[in-house]
Amino acid sequence: MQSSLAGERLGKVCVLGLGRTGFAVADYLLGLGSERVTSVDLYGGAKSRPDDATHALERRGVRVICGTDVIEGDYDLAIVSPGIPEGSEFFVSAVEHSALVIGEPEFAWRESPERWVAITGTNGKTTTTMLATELLCCGGLEAQAVGNVGVVATGKVVNRPDDSWFVAELSSFQLATSSELHPRVACLLNITPDHLEWHGSFEAYAQAKERLFQNLDKADLAIVCVDDAYCREIADRLEERGLRVCRASAHAIPDTPHAAYQHEGRLMVRLDGRDYTLVRRDSMALEGDHNVLNALVASALALEVGVSKEAVCHALLTFEPLEHRIEPCGERGGIRFVNDSKATNVDSVEKALMAFVPGTIVVMLGGHDKGTDLGSLAHAVSARCRAAVCYGEAGPRIAAAVREADSGMGLAVFEEPHMAEAFERAVLLARGGDVVLLSPACSSFDEFSSFQERGRAFKDMVVRLDAAGRIA
Repeated sequence: MQSSLAGERLGKVCVLGLGRTGFAVADYLLGLGSERVTSVDLYGGAKSRPDDATHALERRGVRVICGTDVIEGDYDLAIVSPGIPEGSEFFVSAVEHSALVIGEPEFAWRESPERWVAITGTNGKTTTTMLATELLCCGGLEAQAVGNVGVVATGKVVNRPDDSWFVAELSSFQLATSSELHPRVACLLNITPDHLEWHGSFEAYAQAKERLFQNLDKADLAIVCVDDAYCREIADRLEERGLRVCRASAHAIPDTPHAAYQHEGRLMVRLDGRDYTLVRRDSMALEGDHNVLNALVASALALEVGVSKEAVCHALLTFEPLEHRIEPCGERGGIRFVNDSKATNVDSVEKALMAFVPGTIVVMLGGHDKGTDLGSLAHAVSARCRAAVCYGEAGPRIAAAVREADSGMGLAVFEEPHMAEAFERAVLLARGGDVVLLSPACSSFDEFSSFQERGRAFKDMVVRLDAAGRIA
């Protein structure tokens, strides 16, 4: 495998970030030997402190620097972990002291550039990435999900089989530092406001997402969901470049040579004018229009790289929802319970609400208040829910927004201090045929360490209910 870095001497390298990514990159660099790497320095940042893991790296020859954002000395290459803003003192210092600064996925791609497909978007990235990986594997290809799914791509470069595929979920953080990354298929699911405190503006956030396509050529495929206006503009710009663009939509049938859509309840893909009729949408375990789009994108990706229609259909029928993403987690007394703890922004919740029958949803909203505009969320809750239980730090603000949007139309809105009390209230409000949906629209950090911990707490509460739906 050839790239601008593969096999070349890297010289003095510094790595920024003392998390999973930093450790994986340092470990990889150590394995390259002195022919390629002169030295490896790992900077943890101002809030970092040494521990057993850093001491172990130091015994292997890595110099670990903790407690500072200031880079000292000169480096041939700096590799930056995701989440470190380009405008931060830490990043700027690396630029000032390094000949080249790149992000970790960019580094992994340069070391092993063949057979990459990549997926980005505000919501749905992980589901689409894992589904696409399943489709490729079902089609007889060797595939590994990497990137923002929690698997550092650099750590998988060693001993990577020549015929294997990397299916990379890439966040805006990771794309912001890319320059040469060139996937064979690049997918954009959606763009809605998120991480604005990191990027500085919605425009900068959207531009980071669009960087995924910057190196595509006419032999590649761009898959763009065109149900939001900003993505349609990106699809137009890509077509103006002469690229092959597959327009994906849950609501329309694109009149283009490359398209992914639904027709009479079936998923359809068209590539280079050839039509593929896939499974019925109601035969999949994945629910909601947003998951129809995720399935369409993953299917188009798989068909493009050579997976058979039969394998695609089989995998679509057997793929189960991921944990914390509109995840069914039990039924008690005729009431369904659904864990959507991953819904940490407004757009995610609005999509989740569309997965269920209007008037049957008792939604739990709340957590750490990110200060997001709540107007569209409040109207969606008023239009589709029977009751809303708002809790935690953001609870009062969400409740006020929902009450204003409902304007006396009869939606039941309650406030509770914590998620446990909100769950109890939701159970009391729900009746047979309803869905109690945890879809918070907020991060979890006022009460939990992560959305995963929050989701598992919700599922534990469901387990403790008796068969009639009473709290044990």
